[in-house]
Amino acid sequence: MLLAPDIHASTDFVALAEELGPRFAERAARHDAEGSFVHANYDDLKARRFFSAGVPAELGGGGLTHAQLCEVVRTLGRYCGSTALAYSMHSHLVAAAVWRYCHGKPAEKLLRGVAENEWVLVSTGAADWLGSNGTLVRVEGGYRFSATKICCSGSPRGDRMITSGVLEDGAEGPEVLHFPVRLDSDGLTCHEDWDTLGMRATGSHTWTLKDVFVPEESIALRRPQAGWHPSWSVVLTVANPLIVSAYLGVTEAACELTRRLASKRPPGAEPFATLGEMENQLVAATIAWESLVEQARDYDFAPSLDRANAALVRKTLAARACRAAVDAASEAGGGATFARGVGFERLFRDVQGVRWHPLPESRQVLFTGRLGLGRSPLA
Repeated sequence: MLLAPDIHASTDFVALAEELGPRFAERAARHDAEGSFVHANYDDLKARRFFSAGVPAELGGGGLTHAQLCEVVRTLGRYCGSTALAYSMHSHLVAAAVWRYCHGKPAEKLLRGVAENEWVLVSTGAADWLGSNGTLVRVEGGYRFSATKICCSGSPRGDRMITSGVLEDGAEGPEVLHFPVRLDSDGLTCHEDWDTLGMRATGSHTWTLKDVFVPEESIALRRPQAGWHPSWSVVLTVANPLIVSAYLGVTEAACELTRRLASKRPPGAEPFATLGEMENQLVAATIAWESLVEQARDYDFAPSLDRANAALVRKTLAARACRAAVDAASEAGGGATFARGVGFERLFRDVQGVRWHPLPESRQVLFTGRLGLGRSPLA
């Protein structure tokens, strides 16, 4: 049974995440081995209303600030990386809607739906970026939409897909329209195809949509398909801190496990140098993450290219440092970290995923370099 809204708004979600964490950690190895979704963890999160934790209290949610939501994700990451990452994908969609709500733009209906029903939101951003994908065709009352969307985390428990598609005959050329889709609508198929190196339990499956009806009133945003749009400055600023929070939690768990392994070494055999490097990189990751979170200013910011660039740079720095810290932790922990039963190798595999979130470093440096010379960041 869901908690009453007044209790919900006073909940300490970080403390709750710490309480649930050991239970999630016990399940993590099995989910990783099977590649199975974390259904039981989502049951626990739903029962305690985590999915509406970031919705403003006046709309029936938990009222967490963006920074507090990041801390919740980080805490979950210490226990189960897949749970934390899937939850961050839902949470960054909530965060983008909260920014819109705080700045007088349409988002209240979606946020109230999340608060009242604990909807799980599924992002299709991995397939969409600036140009989006999929085709919208005008019909009476709205559009018919067909597309293939990949890497949709949380799919097995999703209620609403937050997606976009291309309308070729826009008023001034091709437009990208953004809108939600009910995942129980006719024309949707989920392909259980998520089978990866790490973060194996996120349920980030592929969806195909065939002639799905999208009502005109559900369109939340229209933008030209070509060029940069301020909406992406919002998304990158609020999403990257939440996503990196999951990986920082995984990194912290790997480092703590290595400290325990290293403490069992006999005197004179302690790997002090590699432990020191591990700690340096963990601090670097934490500083980059803290700066990422600060950039979002708990939704009190105007979207700009400079702010988007700041988020992208800090994401790259945090990603580098997380991976470097876990590399050093593996060396310091010795051969034991290579054995699956110890649990370290799952953390090592999970942290590798940080490189693929927008933008991968190879694309971020081009974006930043072009912007530094006063050019359009888009090649």
